[in-house]
Amino acid sequence: MAEIRQDKGVRHYVIIAVLILITIIMMIPLFYIVNTSFRPWAQIKEYPPKLIYKPSIGSYIRIFTARTVYAPGKAPTEEELADMKWYERLVYEDTNEEVVRRGDLPKRYLNSLIISITTTLLTIILGTLAAYGFSRFKVKGEGNWLFFILSTRMLPPVIVVIPIFLMYRTVGLNDSHIGLILLYTAFNVSFAVWVLKGFIDEIPREYEEAAMVDGYTRWETFRKVVLPQSVTGIAATAVFVFIFSWNEYAFAFLLTRNTAQTVPAWLPYQMGVLGYDWGAAAAGSVLFLLPAMILTILLRKHLVRGISFGAVRK
Repeated sequence: MAEIRQDKGVRHYVIIAVLILITIIMMIPLFYIVNTSFRPWAQIKEYPPKLIYKPSIGSYIRIFTARTVYAPGKAPTEEELADMKWYERLVYEDTNEEVVRRGDLPKRYLNSLIISITTTLLTIILGTLAAYGFSRFKVKGEGNWLFFILSTRMLPPVIVVIPIFLMYRTVGLNDSHIGLILLYTAFNVSFAVWVLKGFIDEIPREYEEAAMVDGYTRWETFRKVVLPQSVTGIAATAVFVFIFSWNEYAFAFLLTRNTAQTVPAWLPYQMGVLGYDWGAAAAGSVLFLLPAMILTILLRKHLVRGISFGAVRK
C-alpha cells in the first residue's frame, strides 16, 4: 500500500510539473508581446535583444496618438522642447516625431466594446429562451431543428463573406454597429442554444412543477426558478460569446472601414511614418487583451464549473 501511495504521489508531482511547463511555453508569446510593448523604440529591432533595459511607455503613447516626423532642420528648439507636454517630449526623444492629434484607438476600442457587449447580451437572451423551449416543450422535429441550428457553426465564415457583403451593401448595413451585432449574434446564438440546453436539461422539472402548483405562471417559473439555477451556464456561455465577438477579424475587416471598425481590423495596419511600429502594435495588443482577461478572471468560478458541469454523475 505504501508503494502504491508513493507511486501516486510521484505521478501527481510529475503531472503538476508537466502542466507548469506547458503553461510556461504557452505564456511565452504573451510575455514577448508585453516585453516588446515596454521596450524603447531603438531597442525593439535590436539583435540579439537585450534582456535588461530601461522600460518605456513610449509605445503606449504612440498607439494613442497620430504623429509626423519633424522635417530636417526643423527640430524643436530648447524652449519649444521645454514647453512640450511630457508625452510629446517622450515621443520626440524616442522617434523624432511630433504628436499631431489623438489617435483612433479609443474610438475603435469603444466600437469593440459596444459590439461585443451588445452581441453577448442578445445572444444570451435569445439562446436562453430557445434552449428553455427545446428543453421543456415537445417541439415537432426537435432533432432536425437542433441539427439545423448546430449546422450554422459548421459553415466557415469565409464562404459567406461575399454574399453577406453584397447583402449588407444593398440594405445599407456596411460599416455600422447594428450590422456587426446582427451578424455576430446570428453566428453565436447556435452555440449558446446548444450549451445552455445542456445546463437546463440538468435542472429537475420537479422544481418548476412545484412552483406552478404554488401559483407561479410559466414565465415566473422560468424567471425565478430556472434562471437562478442556470447562472453558471449563462456566465460560462457569456464568456465564450464575448471572446468570439471581441476577437472576430474577417467580417470586421470586410464590412467596416471607419464608423464601426473594431480593434482587430484596425490594429494590424498601424503603419507609421517610420515604418511599421512594432512597439505600438504590441502595446495595442496588450490593451486589447485586457477586457477578455478581466471578464474571464471575474467569472472564472462559473467558467470552471460550467466546463465541468454534468461531467460527474451520481
